[in-house]
Amino acid sequence: MAAATVFRLLEQLIPIAVEEAREEVRPVVGVHKEVKKLESNFRAIQAVLADAEQRQVREETVRIWLDQLKDASYDVEDVLDEWITARPQLQIEGVLDDHESALTLVSQKVCSFLPAACFCFNVRAGLHRGIAIKIKELNERLDDIARQRDMFGFNVIRSHGPSERMKATPLVDISQVYGRDDEKNTLISKLLSESSEKIRGLHIISIVGMGGIGKTTLAQLAYHSDEMKRHFDTRLWVCVSVTFDEFTIAKSIVHALEGSVDNFVEFQSLMLHVSKCIVGKKFFLVLDDVWTGDYYKWEPLFHCLKNGLHGSKILITTRNVTVARVMKSTDIIMVREFTEEVSWSLFCHIAFFGRSPSECEHLEEIGRDIVRKCNGLPLAIKTVGSLLRFKKTIYEWQMIFESELWHLEEVEIGLFAPLLLSYNDLPSTVKSCFLYCAIFPKDFQINKDKLIKLWMAQGYLGKRESEEEMEIIGEEYFDLLAMQSLFQDFEKDDNGKILTCKMHDIVHDFAQYLAKNESLTMEANDGLQATNISYGYKLRHLMLALNKGVSFPVSICGAKRVRSLLIQYGVTNCSSISEVLPKIFNELTSLRALDLSGQFWWEKVIITIPEGIERLMLLRYLNLSSLKMKELPEKLCELSNLQTLELSWCTNLRKLPEAMEKLIRLRHLVNVETSLSYIPRGIERLTSLRTLSEFVVSGDGKACTLASLKNLNHLQGSLSVKNLGSVTDFSVVKEANLQNKRKIIRLYLNFENDAEELRMNKDDETRVFTDERVLEALQPPPKLEFLEIRGYKGNASYLDRIMSLSVLRTLNLHSCTNLDHLPPLGKLSSLESLSISSMRSVRVGNELLGIRSIDASSSSSDIVFPKLKSLKFVNMEEWEDWDCGTIMPCLRFLSLVHCPKLKALPGHILQTDALEELTINWCTVLEERYNETGEDWDKISRIPSIIINFEFVNRGRP
Repeated sequence: MAAATVFRLLEQLIPIAVEEAREEVRPVVGVHKEVKKLESNFRAIQAVLADAEQRQVREETVRIWLDQLKDASYDVEDVLDEWITARPQLQIEGVLDDHESALTLVSQKVCSFLPAACFCFNVRAGLHRGIAIKIKELNERLDDIARQRDMFGFNVIRSHGPSERMKATPLVDISQVYGRDDEKNTLISKLLSESSEKIRGLHIISIVGMGGIGKTTLAQLAYHSDEMKRHFDTRLWVCVSVTFDEFTIAKSIVHALEGSVDNFVEFQSLMLHVSKCIVGKKFFLVLDDVWTGDYYKWEPLFHCLKNGLHGSKILITTRNVTVARVMKSTDIIMVREFTEEVSWSLFCHIAFFGRSPSECEHLEEIGRDIVRKCNGLPLAIKTVGSLLRFKKTIYEWQMIFESELWHLEEVEIGLFAPLLLSYNDLPSTVKSCFLYCAIFPKDFQINKDKLIKLWMAQGYLGKRESEEEMEIIGEEYFDLLAMQSLFQDFEKDDNGKILTCKMHDIVHDFAQYLAKNESLTMEANDGLQATNISYGYKLRHLMLALNKGVSFPVSICGAKRVRSLLIQYGVTNCSSISEVLPKIFNELTSLRALDLSGQFWWEKVIITIPEGIERLMLLRYLNLSSLKMKELPEKLCELSNLQTLELSWCTNLRKLPEAMEKLIRLRHLVNVETSLSYIPRGIERLTSLRTLSEFVVSGDGKACTLASLKNLNHLQGSLSVKNLGSVTDFSVVKEANLQNKRKIIRLYLNFENDAEELRMNKDDETRVFTDERVLEALQPPPKLEFLEIRGYKGNASYLDRIMSLSVLRTLNLHSCTNLDHLPPLGKLSSLESLSISSMRSVRVGNELLGIRSIDASSSSSDIVFPKLKSLKFVNMEEWEDWDCGTIMPCLRFLSLVHCPKLKALPGHILQTDALEELTINWCTVLEERYNETGEDWDKISRIPSIIINFEFVNRGRP
């Protein structure tokens, strides 16, 4: 990672050198000379870094040299970041014109931030002279490092630079499982078998095999199969990993069963609760990646799980057959290496993707030689195949085949070699992004957008590019790591965009191996008191999980150079965290990312953010989500480097700091589900904003109006405008300029909430007039894919502008109580999901379709809702007749909830071959008519999944 740090520093040094060359005081203080020497030192070292990073795996002395270089580089980066930060901050505070006070203030801030032994200097000498002294001392350190460089005889190897952009290519679909048909069939057969009466207690099955062999993949095949979903009442998946923590496993089981976890501190009370909530359930539990065969830890949990119904199964994946036996497995399935032909088939699927037959034939011989080196390990084959997919010539393939890394003697000899080949092929900047992922625990579900924000906070995505350019680079880096098979288990949205991913446990081991001493993930519980941990000088990134009332480790504050501090904790730890925050703010001034968020929505941590947070001058990412605080300190607005502020699910948060406009680099204000009563004035000056989750309209004099959205044209993703019912000045509504915010694809327009009390005093005519004028003035973005309108009191004619949204895919209309009919939504050619709820007097007829009538002679041009897949009606209390035929050729899911007077369903819908699921709940007439003994059961019995009054009555075609 040293190469990437050097690249970043050169990016900073070049413009600084130019600026200092123009500075009038330069001849006096000599900053320009020291900066130029620093740049020269780094360029000389940079030339050999590619060779050094390849040799560090085999040569301990090279690794020590690189560690020294990284330490010096980090110190240089801190100095430069502090220097660059000071100027715009002083401009905001309006003191830059006072030259003497400016120099004094900046010098004090820089001096307080940096280690005293290296960086203390005479404040009166001014900023430039102080910087020159510090850089001179750093240059002396680099001179020593450069002299050591010559001792190693490094070769100059061309390395990927940060300016090299990665070519976007599609991900190869490797969801198909190769060569495991026998094991899959055996496993599913054992899991579904009911012939185990002779086996008393739980039936435990173990999948055993070496790392990277495909144990988890095989378990996932079973877990997600339709047969398992139908056979078991409840399915649970728990990743165990190295530490078998029975308390954590038990809490995961309770959460999976009940959706929440009480504040259990005592192990015995938790065990009793597991016993209680498992009673009467036929469950399937997967314990993935079990390492420890300690029966005394397993036994209490095992006895609790016995209370499940007969036929319940537990599936264990482990690398050690002894673990399977200790945990009383009744069946053990050994997973072996792939055969040569299966290995070749998987390799071809990845490495030859998109190649012509002639290219494949040309590369086949060398390809088969490379595959043999993978020893039949699926992960190795995927990794090498993904690497070679981008190698065009036979010479490049030969270089991979002949690499000496295949002879690496490490713990995971069969897997680290291909991973190193893939890692070494990455650009230096992307290597930093990959190694950063070592901070996450095993099996951690990584949120892609959050990961890119953390990369940006560390400066891995460049410092000279525009903000928009950095986000594009982050997307490209993520895609490259995914294409190299370094990420897996992707979750995607309806558009195919990746939302989350995981790392294979071996890939995670590999990342931690390379990032050791620099990145640490630690779980503190009864067996490991975090207060006794010593945090090393080299530690830069720390994720800490505090369980069962473990006190917050004050010793963390000794790791003064840590740049990421991500904390997971439960409610029992909140007091110790609140007490230690002032010390964190005072000591950890190198932090770029701080995550204090409550990790689980059901564990609301009460916390107060104290004064002193302004000392974290370099902070770029701050996550306070799910904390129960009422307000934020005004000093937070002095964090002029802050790029991301996460406040989602801070349900007690009533106000933001009044000086938010000072956060000039803020790009993401994520404030979903807060209790904010207004947005403070000045938000319109934050023109770098990409995310503003919720904008709250208010008549408060301290609040900004809808006009404040006018120039925030970089907003993207999702925007919720709340409290629209409080609008009284219609002249400012159109100034919101929503139609120019072309990157907003999800829009929520809410006329409810705080406005309701105010609006109760208005007569109905005034309320209708108000909402209609507001909706008329708000012109939605043209590329909108999702729209929700809630609490609108106007008439349907003002909803007609919805019909201009040609790419709208989802529409939700909720509590629009004055509507008596709906717009002709059937003409929305892209609409896939429609939800209508809480409409007192609306009727559903031909006007919804946009045509006069439908009969048997209707032509294909009469087809309405051509892409609609999901249709939902909720709380339609007065709706009696669905009085039209409806053609919806793609409808798959139809749901009716609390429509007590609805008499029948249209025949056209029930005859649609695409219909897969029908739900009828709290619909008195329909429940009687369509149940298994009802008069119209035969009209719906062909539907694969039918739920009536919350009970499955049909789970497959007869």
